[in-house]
Amino acid sequence: MPEKFYVTTPIYYVNARPHIGHAYTTIAADVLALRSRMLGRDTWFLTGTDEHGQKIERSAVAAGIPPQQFADEVSASFQSLWKRMGISYDQYIRTTDPAHQRGVQQLFRTLYERGEIYLDQYTGQYCVSEEMFVEGPPGTIGPDGRPTETVTEENFYFRLSRFQKPLIDLIESHQLAIEPESRKNEVLSFLRGSVSDGGENLLSDTGVAYRPGALKDLSVSRTSFDWGIPVPEPAASTTQQKHVIYVWLDALANYMTAVGYGDPDRQDTFNRYWPADLHLVGKEIVRFHCVYWPAFLLAAGLPLPKRITAHGWLLFEESKMSKSRGNIVRTETILDSFGALKPELDKAEQDLFAADVLRYFLLREIPFGQDGSFSFDALLARYNAELANGYGNLVSRTLKLIEQNFDGVIPESGLTTELTSATTAAITAVDLALDRQHFTTAVQACAGLVTATDGYISEHAPWKLAKDSAQRDRLATVLRTATKAIRILTALLYPVLPYTTERVWQQLGLGSLRRAVENGELTNLTHGGFGPNARLGKLAPLFPRADKDTLTRMIDAEQKSTSPEAGAQQLAPMTEATPDAAPASSALAEVVPEPPNQSAQEIGRPDTPQITIDDFLKVDLRVARVLVAERIPKSDKLLRLEVDLGYEQRQILAGIAEFYDPANLVGRNVVIVANLAPRKMRGLESQGMIVAASVGDGTPALAGFLDDIEIGARLR
Repeated sequence: MPEKFYVTTPIYYVNARPHIGHAYTTIAADVLALRSRMLGRDTWFLTGTDEHGQKIERSAVAAGIPPQQFADEVSASFQSLWKRMGISYDQYIRTTDPAHQRGVQQLFRTLYERGEIYLDQYTGQYCVSEEMFVEGPPGTIGPDGRPTETVTEENFYFRLSRFQKPLIDLIESHQLAIEPESRKNEVLSFLRGSVSDGGENLLSDTGVAYRPGALKDLSVSRTSFDWGIPVPEPAASTTQQKHVIYVWLDALANYMTAVGYGDPDRQDTFNRYWPADLHLVGKEIVRFHCVYWPAFLLAAGLPLPKRITAHGWLLFEESKMSKSRGNIVRTETILDSFGALKPELDKAEQDLFAADVLRYFLLREIPFGQDGSFSFDALLARYNAELANGYGNLVSRTLKLIEQNFDGVIPESGLTTELTSATTAAITAVDLALDRQHFTTAVQACAGLVTATDGYISEHAPWKLAKDSAQRDRLATVLRTATKAIRILTALLYPVLPYTTERVWQQLGLGSLRRAVENGELTNLTHGGFGPNARLGKLAPLFPRADKDTLTRMIDAEQKSTSPEAGAQQLAPMTEATPDAAPASSALAEVVPEPPNQSAQEIGRPDTPQITIDDFLKVDLRVARVLVAERIPKSDKLLRLEVDLGYEQRQILAGIAEFYDPANLVGRNVVIVANLAPRKMRGLESQGMIVAASVGDGTPALAGFLDDIEIGARLR
């Protein structure tokens, strides 16, 4: 049997219609699936929607319709968009599918019968929008920024605490691969807990200290609402209340139920594809996928996924796209606006053309795993520079020269190694990059081959050779060499630009690119090519140049879709990106140096105004743990930190890069000003300030504690 490749997106929650943040993850998975098929692998690509939970039930009530109807309508909008974009998924799963529900009940039953689930009662703070309990007193602010609800419930609990050390060992030994490294460190920091020098610490198999008990048992059922999968027998008979299964246990199981888990008739399919080779997820759901999910699988005696890769947030107007912020960018806006550049096509093909434009931009512009900014200006500029003036122009002018000088027949020529090193390097670079989900690197390698081939043509000037009959053989060699490079380039770009490369393949006279993939003709790009007397297909422009009208159409469409009349917050007009603001001490842990050559005694009492106790109580100082610390490109002073406050995680920019190694900050407890207004810098939002003292020459010293203080604790 051929090597298999099973890739998944997260299943998208049906509380809102899709935007380009959803498209970003789905495009990445589609690229990997198309490439896998191109390499001859047995490929399965899964996506779908998550449709249960209290939030959906409440949204349906607010809309005045049953939850199933609500889920049907929103799920249909995802399916419709993926069809418009030509997403090549093999299966679209919904958590309201009967087969999925049976599989989830089978997983719950297995865990219960193996003693991994027990019944108990709990009172705690519940965040409805995130479908999760959080630690803290009544009124605690949840991860969504809203007060939590106090819930007292009889729940079934999963013995998550048993898996603290096994998970640490699996992750540290790379048996459970988590990428990028910053997300892996975040998960390990959470699993290790608050480690100190005290005697309570234990060592993992790899010698890393962890605090036993940091991982608590997890509630895996609810009784306060009905919209979910019922807890199955025999567990259901142990309680008088009706329980539904926790939405995350329900949702995560989709990766297995989709390929037959819980269905005796599909056991062969399950054995064929499980475990998944790659889960693609957003960074905000890393903990669910890298802690809860592998723990469920370990407890059930099932294999773990091979790799979990988390991407960053897609930022618009310098902040994460969010329905509540009103800064959603609809994929339909890009499809309609760029599709209008090809009026000769029907609507379905216009959509596929425009989807290629979006695919190229997102994968070229944003390193996967990092936050990245989206703007209509950047999209337009990248399209014109690299698609219209780059790849499209290269194909058009090369094939036009063949049509003009050889009547559309690709000329024969002697053997030549010209451009061989460039094409070989591109093939190697793309293969290596996509194996690691480094999409930007892969697309850059393709852009490099465009530049190399363009340079080759410019250097040998075939339009000049065509004027000299004595140079006929040389003209044939130059044009055939360039066309061979275009063939390889087009195959490399196929997973990124599936619609356009199909058109180019036809113009090259090679027939259907999709059929060539299905027949295994592209598993080795250095083999094959053009036969004797190969004739070009019908030539046509590929990427018409986009002007400011395209930009205006996109801006107008988004403003219209988010206007008050459309039932959403008005979207601010797009403008040119503003220069990076200078770091401000009010938003960072930027320490103001003391005057030079003065000791603390010489400085004397600081001349600062007095405040009342009421003023002081307005400042919310909290203990937080650093989960991620990394340098910000092109900044000597700034570090980007992600900190855990217990009740939520935040991003903070700190002006301490000159004094602290980021690696030494991960796992450290710090003090932050938690209620400081956010500030945007370097295209990122800083959500608080780290507290530091200014020592002597102004070197910062981060505030901390000798005692082991619980994260989230408030300083008073």
